[in-house]
Amino acid sequence: MKVLIKPGASKNILTVIALGEDFYMNWHKHAFPAWEKYCNHHKLGLVVFDKDLISEKDKLWKKATWQKLLIAESLKNSSLSVENVCNLDADILINYKAPNIFDEYEPETIGLVSMVENLPFSLDEARRKVSFLRNRYYDKKYPLDSSIFMSLEQIYTNNNLPVQENYACSGLIMFNINNHAELMRSWFDKYDNNELKLSSGEQQLSDPIFNFEIQNWGNITWLDYKFQALWNYEMAIKYPFLYNYGRNKDNLIRVCVEATLMTNHFLHFAGLWHESEMFEIGELFESEEKKSEFEDYYQYLTSPVTGKRKGVIKPS
Repeated sequence: MKVLIKPGASKNILTVIALGEDFYMNWHKHAFPAWEKYCNHHKLGLVVFDKDLISEKDKLWKKATWQKLLIAESLKNSSLSVENVCNLDADILINYKAPNIFDEYEPETIGLVSMVENLPFSLDEARRKVSFLRNRYYDKKYPLDSSIFMSLEQIYTNNNLPVQENYACSGLIMFNINNHAELMRSWFDKYDNNELKLSSGEQQLSDPIFNFEIQNWGNITWLDYKFQALWNYEMAIKYPFLYNYGRNKDNLIRVCVEATLMTNHFLHFAGLWHESEMFEIGELFESEEKKSEFEDYYQYLTSPVTGKRKGVIKPS
């Protein structure tokens, strides 16, 4: 592991799995600058796992998405002074002015963000726009009706699992290393690769097995959507014009991503379609004008307002 920022007195840290030099450098170039500012602002540590947490020769080895379940054990066995962890996927951008996520977390629980509940928009509308606009502008073969529309009942029953009340995106997971290391290791050990492939067709930590195990265990803090806003949905709902006009217009994409980060805390570019490539847009809030606007806006949010009348105001 690479300790980029040592844990502070809070013993709270952000972690990320970025296996391989290319994957690590991509994260470091596009995500790290804002992660570093966020960690320094809230006195958090930052640790990167750039090598497998379990040997590929081990019969229990699984892909990096499942190795998240080994982070608590790895940290517990290290010399670092850590208690609470927020693990993020490497394709997440952070608003470095965002609140401290650990203020929302209880160490007895596992912290998750729902993909289906308490969203600030209609989930059905978001799914329909993603499907329609991908079909219209990206690939005519993209289906207008697919598993993207699965209900919770379909998700779980199609994988022979009891239906749960929610469904999390595993791009963000919070845990306490003392309370959850053995528990998470037991979930990692419980399934072999053949079972995982039969369950979901691929090894994704956010698949129904992951959701079933945590929700069946039951002690969960459901965090605000703003801590893992999904760019696919944000783009479809707020910036549908990007499907037609945005793919080769970096500045237009950048403006939309910046606007999204000014209303959300963490922004996840999950998936394999073109929207997810926009994670690499770069130069966010780097122009003097945008940096000034960003800093001044968050300073303004701390200023009191009175509602005092100022008379008729017209544009000059």
